[in-house]
Amino acid sequence: MIIESILIKNFRLLKNLKLDLEGDLSLVLGKNNSGKTSILTVLDKFINQSENKKILAEDFNILYKEELKKLIEDPVELIEDVFNYDIKGISLRLIISYSDSDDFENISRLMMDLNPNNNNLVLGFDYYLHFSKYQLLRMDFKKFDIEEERKFNEYNKKEADKPLEIRKSYKKKGFDDFFKLYGSDYFDYRKKSIEYDYTNDVILEKKFIDLDSTTIKNIINFKYISAKRNVTNKEADKTLSSQTSQIYDRSEKNDDDIKSINEFKETLIETDETLTNVYSKLFNNIVRKVETFGGIKKGESIIKIISSLERRELLKGNTTVIYEHDQFNSLPEFYNGLGYMNLISMIFEIEILLQEFKKGKDEKPADINLLFIEEPEAHTHPQMQYVFIANIKLLLHEGIVKKGCVDKKLQYIISTHSSHIVSNCKEFNSIKYLKKESPNSIQSKNLRDLENEYSDAGEQQNFRFLKQYLTLNRSELFFADKAIFIEGDTERILLPSMMRKIDLEIPLKVDELDLLSQNISIIEVGNYANIFERFINFIGVKSLIITDLDSVKRDFVRDHKGEIRKTKKGKERMADFSCRVKEGERTTNPTLKFFFPDLDFSKLLLKSSEEKRFLKKMIWTNDKDGFLKIAFQIKDVNDYCPRSFEDAFFNIKENIDFIKKNRSKFNGLKNMPLFYDTTKDAYDLAEKCIDSKGSFAIDILLNSDSSYSNWKVPAYIKEGLLWLREE
Repeated sequence: MIIESILIKNFRLLKNLKLDLEGDLSLVLGKNNSGKTSILTVLDKFINQSENKKILAEDFNILYKEELKKLIEDPVELIEDVFNYDIKGISLRLIISYSDSDDFENISRLMMDLNPNNNNLVLGFDYYLHFSKYQLLRMDFKKFDIEEERKFNEYNKKEADKPLEIRKSYKKKGFDDFFKLYGSDYFDYRKKSIEYDYTNDVILEKKFIDLDSTTIKNIINFKYISAKRNVTNKEADKTLSSQTSQIYDRSEKNDDDIKSINEFKETLIETDETLTNVYSKLFNNIVRKVETFGGIKKGESIIKIISSLERRELLKGNTTVIYEHDQFNSLPEFYNGLGYMNLISMIFEIEILLQEFKKGKDEKPADINLLFIEEPEAHTHPQMQYVFIANIKLLLHEGIVKKGCVDKKLQYIISTHSSHIVSNCKEFNSIKYLKKESPNSIQSKNLRDLENEYSDAGEQQNFRFLKQYLTLNRSELFFADKAIFIEGDTERILLPSMMRKIDLEIPLKVDELDLLSQNISIIEVGNYANIFERFINFIGVKSLIITDLDSVKRDFVRDHKGEIRKTKKGKERMADFSCRVKEGERTTNPTLKFFFPDLDFSKLLLKSSEEKRFLKKMIWTNDKDGFLKIAFQIKDVNDYCPRSFEDAFFNIKENIDFIKKNRSKFNGLKNMPLFYDTTKDAYDLAEKCIDSKGSFAIDILLNSDSSYSNWKVPAYIKEGLLWLREE
């Protein structure tokens, strides 16, 4: 029995979220403030409902509160028949699937559809506004509003006689203030089993039966490890050591470790006898002094000091976790690095929770057991993160095993914004990506769905490449706010400097941040950015593709003497050759051919900046508000259009002067005399003077001044980066 999906409505940023879960590990990714902690919190507040886990006014989604405010302030009161229960409040739905091998003891009374093909249940949790409470809320708020109006007028009347410079005004409280103070008086909790239409994948909200807390407790058990862990490496701290008593405390409640526990108890009895003998000698002096004070009669004040070791207290105060430093030395836990301590503490805490999932001696584990581990990367360096994600499945694969009970699966959610954990996660399809669709709404996307997109389009090879590339090289793309896709070494080396240069030279607009202050991921993809187009749309981040025109023309193939080569059948051989853009007939660039299909090369050169922006609906289409922009060479100095980055760089006079001034320091260039030959254009220099693209890029940086003011950024890159800098 497992949870297939979690549906959350109106909780914080989770306006209407559906999160699909895997049978074991679900890896939830997302940038900061994308709802990862909110998922944990709403599960805890509903499933583990208690006095100290109440839903607060701040937990309501902002859009929902606006809807509720309109409903309450509307002069016309709704009648019960048209009262919209869809805006009843915060809700959690767990879509559960079961099989014939599962234990039906707890779920049999929850089954509302006996169709053998329907193996789903829906557990519902509501914090809802009943119609009668809606009426009461309207009435109470009206009284509150009238009273606030009275206070407002009375206060201002008193202040009116004061001099203007010391006069104060009363801030009238509105619905938000009222809701924060009294909102909990109008909402109630409810737990229920809801009928599920498996054919149409629809929850039939109006058909349900109410459930009590005991029933829920037998069906689902939810535990979590918070990102806020009490692990330090201070000398006084013994977090790991204290956790041993918790492990024992949970183990003692079930019979799995009964043999070891009994041995522990017997050893304590023997130790008590030994220590009692020691105490009789150790405390003999004080015992005799007490005896001399006597009492009402002889022997009345004779005392003994004996040993009475308490198992839990003994472990809590007297066990010490140490680690082996070398063959001959052991050191206390606080000597260890914080990362190691955090990792070990998580393992200890997981063990504690696994024991809690098993419950007490005479209790059965719940049918569904869900563990949430929040941000395991906290305090750990990359290697520790690799170790954790590589071994977590081995640690949890057995599930909940207890003698005399049917084995239960353990589902676990790991939330993270660690690219290292993602890159070492072997289960790529277990990734759930949280994306902020609007300021107050989050959506969850399955990587499995992305694979299906590639498969449906017959691009399985592209997906395999994407999967390998992301997990091995660029998994940080999942956590970026913006992305730049570049071709190769030159752009990779120079791009940060070009971003810095633009930030220094061009003033920021209102609400803009420096490029280097933004969370921008730079991805090197050659001229195959088109392979990433589905992924770019999937994560929906603002993206800039910087690529080359790669112009070619059809010409005869010639030998070293200039003679036209022929095939064996005597036909003249022809091929595509790189050429100046003005001579170009087409482009060989796959990315440009993908985004501008069937477009004449000459028309490609006429595209405006807005015509290079795209938005994907069914296909990528031009949209001035699109979140994807293609940047390629444009006409720059002297109405010249370059073919490549180097071509564009050499077409700028300031850049040629920069190279000439530092000619002896440019190790990535060759044929330096050509830079003084006025018959050679930028295309000639790009074709004949580049010895190593990577070295040339490094040469530019090494010879730059502190503000990068002695050379210029090619126009097409500048245009693209300025667009990306905008919010």
